[in-house]
Amino acid sequence: MTAAPSLTTQADAGTLAPGRHRPRPVIIQGGMGVAVSGWRLARTISTNGHLGVVSGTALDAVLARVLQHGDPGGHYRRALAHFPNLPVAQRVLDTYFIDGGRPDDAPYRPVPKLTLSTSREGQELAVVANFAEVWLAKEGHDGVVGVNLLEKIQMATPTAVLGAMLAGVDYVLMGAGIPREIPALLRALAAGQVGRITADVVGASTTRSIEVDPVDLVGPEMPTLTRPDFLAIISINQLASYLHRDPEIRPDGFVVERPPAGGHSAPPRGRLQLDESGDPVYGPRDEADLAKLTQLGLPFWMAGAAATPAHLATAIRSGAVGVQVGTLFALSLDSGLSDDNRNQLLARLRDGDLTVRNDPRASPTGFPFKVAVLPGTASDPDVYAARPRLCDLSYLRQPYERSDGKVGYRCPAEPVHMHLRKGGSLEDTVGRQCLCNGLMADIGLGQHRTDGYAERPLVTLGQDLTGAVELIARHPRGWTARQALAYLQESVA
Repeated sequence: MTAAPSLTTQADAGTLAPGRHRPRPVIIQGGMGVAVSGWRLARTISTNGHLGVVSGTALDAVLARVLQHGDPGGHYRRALAHFPNLPVAQRVLDTYFIDGGRPDDAPYRPVPKLTLSTSREGQELAVVANFAEVWLAKEGHDGVVGVNLLEKIQMATPTAVLGAMLAGVDYVLMGAGIPREIPALLRALAAGQVGRITADVVGASTTRSIEVDPVDLVGPEMPTLTRPDFLAIISINQLASYLHRDPEIRPDGFVVERPPAGGHSAPPRGRLQLDESGDPVYGPRDEADLAKLTQLGLPFWMAGAAATPAHLATAIRSGAVGVQVGTLFALSLDSGLSDDNRNQLLARLRDGDLTVRNDPRASPTGFPFKVAVLPGTASDPDVYAARPRLCDLSYLRQPYERSDGKVGYRCPAEPVHMHLRKGGSLEDTVGRQCLCNGLMADIGLGQHRTDGYAERPLVTLGQDLTGAVELIARHPRGWTARQALAYLQESVA
């Protein structure tokens, strides 16, 4: 293996000046999957005057695997050369970069697993990876860029936020839980202080936290950081009211996701009922009261079945700034989906045969998860049943307190006997799927194991395909992100 190239000092990437008013774009491009909302897509949206968002999920693994492919185009190496502590970036490069790339069927080198106290190597990789993704999305323009994170992946949050802030991220968006501690985390990091959040540990007898020390990680080169705006992703106005009432946890705005939104969604309120397809049944209690939300006085955007010009116009009339849209951009030619996956999705869309299920069991988080039904992918029960049951990326592991008072980690999608041995229940393992490996395969970075097994994709989209059907009629071979933006704005142009 050829040695990794040496990084040389580059000009500072720059951040938003303190006090600068951030624009409120009409359209927010959703932060989807693992690098489906990558830097290329986010940069395209941002340079066209809207909020481009990179998915902050598993960016440490994404960077490590792209470097093992030889970093085609040299983009990540260009970004790493701007990291404020070059020896840290160089260590990442030395560890993972393979000149010319690894053989296609060779296993990827593993990355450190997340814990309440992730190893130094893991923290450095995460900070550098999030920095690089945001830096590339912001390169060469002054538009706004956001990063999307999941409350359910708490152990990754402090380092991910620090890396994004080092690159001058303008917005942080978070859902899949109640993100009440993110405003304080942003304030602490902007002040150059240790940033921490409380860890959700099952059976905990004491409070534990997850933290990152920016000065310790970045060193004396630590630049002054600007606090990004924070948008909490919610589904009901009661949660908005709770977050709004206390200035310490108050966000700068909300994204209001309706049940059809892609990825994880809040479970229905009340007793879970399933329809004939096995999807959770939602009702009026699961819809936000927009009149009450408007009274809070914070900006908000609608999401979930919000991807047509009519939906955008309706959202604005209802008091929203605009909409957050995922599926149209996930299917666009600018997204991070592999060509094979995108082509299969578009072909089924053209044929009127694309179906998206809201699977109540697939996600180890316990939240319903939208899965596109595609032959040959992990959405097929037979295909998934052939997969060796294991948990190696482990982003969705849940910390729990062991009988000796120490913290262990378990995932309902890991081997059943291991989950039971760790005190988990058999019921929690039924129907669970490994989202981590499936989402990596969506972008062409699926693991190839030494036994010959190659991970299969597990694609997530929103359930409302109205806008996508209209776009495929206009652009049978697929559409660009710019064409999706132009379509969405037809009613407000």
